[in-house]
Amino acid sequence: MRMVDLIQKKRDGYCFTNEEIDFIINGFTCGSIPDYQMSAFLMAVYFQGMDSLETTQLTMAMVNSGDIMDLSGIHGVKVDKHSTGGVGDKTSLIVGPLVAAVGVPVAKMSGRGLGHTGGTIDKLESIEGFHVKLSQEAFVEQVNKHKIAIVSQTGNLTPADKKIYALRDVTATVNSIPLIASSIMSKKIASGADAIVLDVKMGSGAFMKTLADARELAKIMVQIGKGLKIKTIAIITDMNQPLGYEVGNANEVKEAIEVLNGKGEAGFVKVCLTIAAYMTVAGGIYTDFIQAYAALSGVLQNGEALDKFKEFIDAQGGRAAVADNPELLPRARNHVELKSTLAGYIQNIAAEQVGIAAMLLGAGRKTINEPIDYAAGITLKKKVGDEVQPDDVLAVLHSNQTINPENCQILSKAFVIGPQRPGELPDVYDVIE
Repeated sequence: MRMVDLIQKKRDGYCFTNEEIDFIINGFTCGSIPDYQMSAFLMAVYFQGMDSLETTQLTMAMVNSGDIMDLSGIHGVKVDKHSTGGVGDKTSLIVGPLVAAVGVPVAKMSGRGLGHTGGTIDKLESIEGFHVKLSQEAFVEQVNKHKIAIVSQTGNLTPADKKIYALRDVTATVNSIPLIASSIMSKKIASGADAIVLDVKMGSGAFMKTLADARELAKIMVQIGKGLKIKTIAIITDMNQPLGYEVGNANEVKEAIEVLNGKGEAGFVKVCLTIAAYMTVAGGIYTDFIQAYAALSGVLQNGEALDKFKEFIDAQGGRAAVADNPELLPRARNHVELKSTLAGYIQNIAAEQVGIAAMLLGAGRKTINEPIDYAAGITLKKKVGDEVQPDDVLAVLHSNQTINPENCQILSKAFVIGPQRPGELPDVYDVIE
């Protein structure tokens, strides 16, 4: 078998056998297939695509390229949650404790962020003392005792995906649905989940810019799960504007605490409850979505979810007092208000532009080893549909570095103001089961 022949085969639109996909992934992982040939292969897939059988085999080849977590020691149905990424996405900080509070074990491995803001691990590290690393034994023990643990990705999980993703990033092949689907699902499967709930973001601030593309990605990932006998549900949610009001790390933890206190923006709360409800149905706690949604709404309001958050933070060495006093979280030295120069209604808030502005304030990373300013970020004071007048505050920029006019100019480009109130954006577009 020669790599050049396989590149030509996909270039010409033919499907691979399982053996051919295994050959490609094993060869690239061990180094016998060079980057330049893998780049050509990725570009061929980008243009020609893969069918569901090929995508499933690609997923499993990447799973089998490294370690697979053995979480059999955890009692109950382990339900994992994954978001395809967005701006202001702090749902794991809310959904995890909420689901754990009703008895579904949440054994989650998360990554650090690269780009707009930090990942779930960076957000948790903004809490003083929080340990993101646990041995596998301690991880299992904590989930059994507290029903939740969130740790940084460790070990040699899906090394093929790590190598392929790095290559996709520099060869303009990131936005390929089969490659995105196999990348996401391989990590989730290798992490030992019994069931997976996927939050597929759609809109200007997401990988999937259109509903059609988001549905296609969601369907492929659900098919992969079904093919591997793993219960998989995909929820398509909006990312045409940032999620909630806070973008950053410590300030997103602050907003998560607000939601766990039974408050928070209605649309954001709906997204969290929808994801959590499907997780608890997959975990066997409730029989249907409507029952689960109603029960979990009560758990948010009665304080049980907040209590579970405190228990979880304390169990991993963090300062649980932040749940009662969010002012204990890192606070920036510098704050600048961005004000409107126009009267009208907010037509759009470009999520990606807000994310870029947050990154330049120090809330995200341009390179994987760059330090993060946990206090940096942006607080939105207006959302799509809100009325504004000249001098109304649109957003507040936070940073420990000097906030210069350029930072404000970048953020101001995210806001589009027009004379008429726009139609409401759906928070949840579809559910694929």
